[in-house]
Amino acid sequence: MDRLPTDQLMALDRRHVWHPYAPMPNTGPVFAVRSAQGVHLELETGERLVDGMSSWWTCIHGYNHPRLNRAAQEQMGRMSHVMFGGLTHQPAVQLAHRLVQITPEPLQQVFFCDSGSVAVEVAMKLAIQYWHNRGEPQKQHFLTIRNGYHGDTFAAMAVCDPVNGMHHLFRNSLVEQYFADAPQIPFEGVWDEKDIASFETILQCHHREIAAAIFEPVVQGAGGMRVYSPQYVRRARELCDQYGVLLILDEIATGFGRTGKLFACEYADVTPDILCVGKALTGGFMSLAATLTTEHISETFAQGEAGVFMHGPTFMGNPLACAVALENLNLLESYDWAARIQAIETQLKQELTPCRDLPAVKDVRVLGAIGVVELHEPVDMAVVQPQFVQHGVWLRPFGRLVYTMPPYIIEPGQLRQITQAIHTILS
Repeated sequence: MDRLPTDQLMALDRRHVWHPYAPMPNTGPVFAVRSAQGVHLELETGERLVDGMSSWWTCIHGYNHPRLNRAAQEQMGRMSHVMFGGLTHQPAVQLAHRLVQITPEPLQQVFFCDSGSVAVEVAMKLAIQYWHNRGEPQKQHFLTIRNGYHGDTFAAMAVCDPVNGMHHLFRNSLVEQYFADAPQIPFEGVWDEKDIASFETILQCHHREIAAAIFEPVVQGAGGMRVYSPQYVRRARELCDQYGVLLILDEIATGFGRTGKLFACEYADVTPDILCVGKALTGGFMSLAATLTTEHISETFAQGEAGVFMHGPTFMGNPLACAVALENLNLLESYDWAARIQAIETQLKQELTPCRDLPAVKDVRVLGAIGVVELHEPVDMAVVQPQFVQHGVWLRPFGRLVYTMPPYIIEPGQLRQITQAIHTILS
């Protein structure tokens, strides 16, 4: 591939490439990446940035990892893709088995998806079709909690926060769902049953039409980067059981160690009926997600009207993605990742806590390899984004949130560069 001069590259980008959450043509700052290695991004203009985002929380082992590269190269030598309808292959079967081994009991069935949003869509369709199979087709709606985020496709968007998710733009096209008040008690706070009263009231009134409750356990991601009490998750599980409603937990952002547990639901010692995973599944190498469920749920489909689950992505179970994901999990298990996350958490707490004293700052919160500084006012991206680049770090704030989710392999000095940049710029 012929390389373009940087000015020509950027001109073509602005003319033709539509970036996420950006206008067209894009008037905001965009930086061209030449290469990536370890925790660093190298720009076309020569700057070398410490990546504090893990490319939207996916590259947990950094970039260009030789073990992941080797797994991809070996799989490409056999086949990069084959349809999954009527066919199967070693990478998908082995990955499914590994996911069953590392996720909580009694999750046994694995449905592979293309992305996190699709994993949520699959989970919601599973729940609706499950109740249809059980002779309760009226259970078509969902209960969720405010400040959540589950993806940008239509069903997923319908259970995102109505304000942060910009529901008003699509109000006439989205199915209206039930929203409970967001949890307010922090991770280590004293439990008060009032925190889940709204959730319980909705179930009392509408459980006959609710197929499942869906939310992100313990940590809400792009809807607000909020950390809340594991007891909320425990009580939600109990209430779902009490009122005959399935529980879907969205661990797309929190799964595979990010919070300090392999899965955030482990803090509550809770197993969902349906679990969504993605993002870090392939270590950021390529897109892959999965929806897991129980034998109890899957066995109802053979007796249902359709006899099968009505979903089948074209690239489902892609061999290349599955092979890399399997090696990514092998890599994660090859070292004491929990100790690494604990060290990152300790450093984030020490170095971000001084931000609390800044006039612009409303709150600071840390859990695992997640550090969040919430401001009183929204970030001016046109000003702040280039300043982070000037400080040699890559962060992507949104709304009133400046946050970091660094790769697990980050060294203390590299993480300090990120936290110092946050404090300096917010000052």
